[in-house]
Amino acid sequence: MPPRLRKGLIVLSAVERLPNGRPAGYWLPEAAYPWRALKAMDWDFEFVSTSPGVPPVGGVDRSDPPQRMFLGDPLVRTRLERTTTADHKDPADFEVVFVAGGHGAVLDLPGDKRLSDFLSAFHLRGGVIAAVCHGVAALLEVELPGGVPLVAGRRVTAFSAREEHAVGLGEVVPFFLDEVLTARGALYEAGDPLKRHVVRDGNLVTGQNPASALELTKVAMAIVGGREQLPVNWLRRAA
Repeated sequence: MPPRLRKGLIVLSAVERLPNGRPAGYWLPEAAYPWRALKAMDWDFEFVSTSPGVPPVGGVDRSDPPQRMFLGDPLVRTRLERTTTADHKDPADFEVVFVAGGHGAVLDLPGDKRLSDFLSAFHLRGGVIAAVCHGVAALLEVELPGGVPLVAGRRVTAFSAREEHAVGLGEVVPFFLDEVLTARGALYEAGDPLKRHVVRDGNLVTGQNPASALELTKVAMAIVGGREQLPVNWLRRAA
């Protein structure tokens, strides 16, 4: 019997539109980069969302090789079609969980108890959680034994109120991630608006914005990979 492949999970928002009618969906590069890294290291991958079936996608840039490969990969299409909710997954099957953003993530990820429970169990097993931009919203309702928020006392970053206003959505999102994270006891850190900023606190890795997706992926895979490193040119190599 061939050895079992190591596996990563990618969490995607299922929100199609924001309250103002603007298209939402998961932000493609924030899913494509982790997928590409997992494939480059010969790991398997699966998807979960807050609703079963193919999640809506946004932020598409077909000039970017990892995004183009993601969209054109037959196995990705099949796995997206078979996307389930988190209660259908076993935390023991995965070593790393990536949470993609997209503005819709603040609307559906925090309220999904199935996802929050999965992430809590996964964290308690010592798994690596890597959440970027609005995907950090998935951490808001994750609790440890005793009801302590996962983020309490942890260094984290996420899309800031300043950035929300900069992109014209300050009046659309239901809350600002930096404020809610701080209210839950997180040690929130922000870099320059819309510039790369990644924070690692143990097995929790967070990225501030879309510009942070690539670095977040590399940091998370360095943690779980150990001596195994991403190959040279892993972003552009054929899957």
